[in-house]
Amino acid sequence: MRLKQIVAVLGVYMALMVSSHTAYAQFVEITPIHQDSTTIDTTLKTTEDLENLFSENPDDYYKKYINWLVGDKKYKNAEKIITDRIKQNKGLPQPQLYIDLGNVYNKQGKDAKSKEQFDKVIQMVNGDDMLTQSIVKGFLEINRLDYAVKTYERASEAIMNPYMYAVILAKLYAKNGQLDRSLDILLAGNPGLAANVEGAKAILLEIVGNDPSKLQQVQKVIIAKINEQPENIYFVEILTWIYTQKNDWDGALMQFEAIDERNRETGKRLLEFARSAVNEKQFETAQKAYNDIISKGPELPYYMIAKTEQLSAGLAMLKFNTTFSKIQVDTLCNQYNNFLITYPRYNSAQIAMDYAQVLALYNDNVAKAIDVLQLAVYRPDTRRDDVGKMKLQIGDYYLLMGKIWDASLVYSQVDKEFKQDMMGEDARFRNAKLAYYRGDFDWAQRQLLILKSATSELIANDALYLSVLITENVADSNKLPLQRFAYADLLLAQNKDEAALAILDSIAKAFPKHSLNDDILMVHANVAVKHKDFEKALEYLNHIHAEYGNDVLGDDAVFRMAEIYREDLHNLDNAKQYYEQLIIEYPGSTFVQTARQRLHEINNPVTP
Repeated sequence: MRLKQIVAVLGVYMALMVSSHTAYAQFVEITPIHQDSTTIDTTLKTTEDLENLFSENPDDYYKKYINWLVGDKKYKNAEKIITDRIKQNKGLPQPQLYIDLGNVYNKQGKDAKSKEQFDKVIQMVNGDDMLTQSIVKGFLEINRLDYAVKTYERASEAIMNPYMYAVILAKLYAKNGQLDRSLDILLAGNPGLAANVEGAKAILLEIVGNDPSKLQQVQKVIIAKINEQPENIYFVEILTWIYTQKNDWDGALMQFEAIDERNRETGKRLLEFARSAVNEKQFETAQKAYNDIISKGPELPYYMIAKTEQLSAGLAMLKFNTTFSKIQVDTLCNQYNNFLITYPRYNSAQIAMDYAQVLALYNDNVAKAIDVLQLAVYRPDTRRDDVGKMKLQIGDYYLLMGKIWDASLVYSQVDKEFKQDMMGEDARFRNAKLAYYRGDFDWAQRQLLILKSATSELIANDALYLSVLITENVADSNKLPLQRFAYADLLLAQNKDEAALAILDSIAKAFPKHSLNDDILMVHANVAVKHKDFEKALEYLNHIHAEYGNDVLGDDAVFRMAEIYREDLHNLDNAKQYYEQLIIEYPGSTFVQTARQRLHEINNPVTP
């Protein structure tokens, strides 16, 4: 297809999409109408008043007068006025007049005559979106949902685009009690376009609500669609979401096992489901799905993918779940070890780094973690950038063992090898932190001043924070509080949280007015978040804002509270409150731009 044709097609598609969104907005605006618009206007005291106004300005007062007459059951008068106006406008399409006339007949119980007028209106629908919306609005004003549906159906046929009004029709069918038709048209609307999945979920949530029978009905329809179109991942994602709503992951796995077996997909569907389960933190279900794929045999195409992703999912579970057992860790270590023995080429890849992380941080076997990484570093097939990452990891693990100088040596090697890269900046920052841990604040400060302009925004921000911390707390000759604080920081880096917090509390007790007290509270908050005690974290952050709101961590505390409410507690109302508070109280904060973005996302959720 030539470029001009492509542009033309895209132009038509975008126009249809814009029009569809316009239609949807109008639908949302008018659907709250519950009361018949023929209700009498109580601001007018007598029929004579309105008759006079109508006589003087018939166009302006036509609608009010007709509503008044119908509300007062003066149907003959209303019928005469409407038919006269139809004659006056003969030859011009006047759908609202026929809707009004049909409504008058309907009020009198003349169903056949009413239907005749409404059908005339439907015949006027020609695909023009403005006309379509006007007619729909007219029908909805008299609570004729059935004819609003017919209008959109006729318009879709006229423009030969079944997707144009799919969203609105799906909602109208559902409101009219036709859930099957609602689902049919919704799931037929642009199937396979991944961008529509979230929109479909939002509509289904609105249609189904908390009704388990409706959810079951949707589930059956989706399974039937999957059987009809096994390659369409659109339906699979929605089915996964339905089971998420029901919190029935085992039931979902059974369905996907059956689908995979029936369609002979050799694990493809199960792999997609396992990934969804990992994203939703359903690690046990994910492990079962991966095992199902692996059990199909190593000769099948998804075997190795499942093996590697299963290991990654195990590590993700340890990171997410602070109450993991030693058996779980040992099992995962054995899985990594057996995998690397069976497939030694992976010793030079990310899996080796992940295995070392499990050993060092969760299995208390730092020495073996370093051995794994050193083996990988010296393999000829290990990529240069992976060598740098592994060496940084080795330095961190030397730090865990208390080998500060060994850690510094490794960081210096990475600094030298990646002088102009962000990895080199990362290594320099870690070396600066080592100097800070040792209490060599002058040398650390010299490095941090350079790193404040680092290429990486994260490193630059961390360097700035540490530099400010040192500057604010070495002003007097007593460096003991900062030295103890730095040592507590070292203990935190070594995962010795309780010992670190005990030292921090001793600083606060011995120096109750010291400038480190807000930093101590922030560390407490960070540790609480690490252990998923979000309510305790919020207490510490609130304390910082209340007592030290004008200090350097004031805006940080407010932003962190907003993030906890949004990401961890899923309380968008409270998150919104704190984002707004940050913008108002701290307009110069570096967090303001992110806060504005978060507010925009909260205030403008994804809609179909």
